[in-house]
Amino acid sequence: MSTRATALLRKPGQPERPSLLELFFDLVFVFALNRVSHRLVEDLTERRAVVTDGSETLLLLLAFLVLWFVTAWVTDIYDAQAPQLQALVYVAMLGAMAMAVTVPRAFGDGSLAFAGAYVAVHIIRGLIIVPALRGHPAQRRAAGVLLWFSLSAVPWIAGAILPDPARGLLWALAIVIDGTALLLFYPAPWTLATPQQWPVSAEYISERYRQFFIIALGELILTTGSAYSDTSFRQAGAIAAFAVSFATTVLLFRVYVFKVGQLLPEALAGAREPARLIREAFIAHVLMVTGIVAVAVGFEIVIRHPFGHTDVAWTVAILGGPILFLIGRALVEHAVFARVSRSRIIGALVLVGVSPAMTLVPPLTVAVVAVLVLAGIAISDMMRSRANPAERPAVPRPER
Repeated sequence: MSTRATALLRKPGQPERPSLLELFFDLVFVFALNRVSHRLVEDLTERRAVVTDGSETLLLLLAFLVLWFVTAWVTDIYDAQAPQLQALVYVAMLGAMAMAVTVPRAFGDGSLAFAGAYVAVHIIRGLIIVPALRGHPAQRRAAGVLLWFSLSAVPWIAGAILPDPARGLLWALAIVIDGTALLLFYPAPWTLATPQQWPVSAEYISERYRQFFIIALGELILTTGSAYSDTSFRQAGAIAAFAVSFATTVLLFRVYVFKVGQLLPEALAGAREPARLIREAFIAHVLMVTGIVAVAVGFEIVIRHPFGHTDVAWTVAILGGPILFLIGRALVEHAVFARVSRSRIIGALVLVGVSPAMTLVPPLTVAVVAVLVLAGIAISDMMRSRANPAERPAVPRPER
């Protein structure tokens, strides 16, 4: 078996907690998510084509999420202390930074820089990992990953060259390819990818998922803090909006970590097919992080415009963010406990139900409604915890 391959793969008994390098890598994504949310704020407040521009911003966000999650999976499967892997993490950091700085112009003169950076990160990774695994069965799996990113590179680069609307359509196709391949574990003609082929570490990947959620909360704090610092500290509306934004941030954290956030590693370790649970957790965290970005957008608008008329698009951001978060939180709860708390379903339905009437009240009132719903869910969680403090994951354990 190849010595190079052995040196590249994660060794049994290696620490299963993320390294400082990976936390360093995460810092770029606080900036990246901030750029995405700021772009969406401009879309919603400058009377642009909201649906079109909002869809474009969503595509950019999904590209960042795919880049982060794939990098997290790579540092889980391979030895993060290997020089090649460390170099790839730095390449991913540089690519994410290049993408982030071009976000405002990604669908304009910065399109080639954005798409080129995204494609380069994935192709360079494959061109380094696949040869290094020569002679090892894992090479077939790595080659499948490279194949899929090579396929999606075509619409990414073609879309960067062509004008709208072709650019948006081609980039949407590229994201669909990347997302589908990830969810299917990168099947290829030479190997039928199965979850069992991905030797994931339950403790490691669950910790990375939780860390990325914290990154999203960090972006929320950065966005709301920056928005408030740009206002007069004596404006009562801005003060109230900032206080509500802080309360919302705390409640999002509390609702997330309640049992599921704490027991996710145990659930993954005990799952008969942990890779499938990791996939479910991936979808859930994509929804939750997207929801938090929307919350950040909504609160930046609320802090700037606490009173007055509430646009429909503003309502979508202010209430849609918590709704997406609750949907994602329900998915990961179902993956861990094989059930969903009624409080999450009721909370999401309440937010959906009151949405049509929210255009009749000021933006600050809309934000207060959202924080009250989250507070109700947090109180329900606390009561459930007291009634059933020893609840454990309901994931089937491996057969012996």
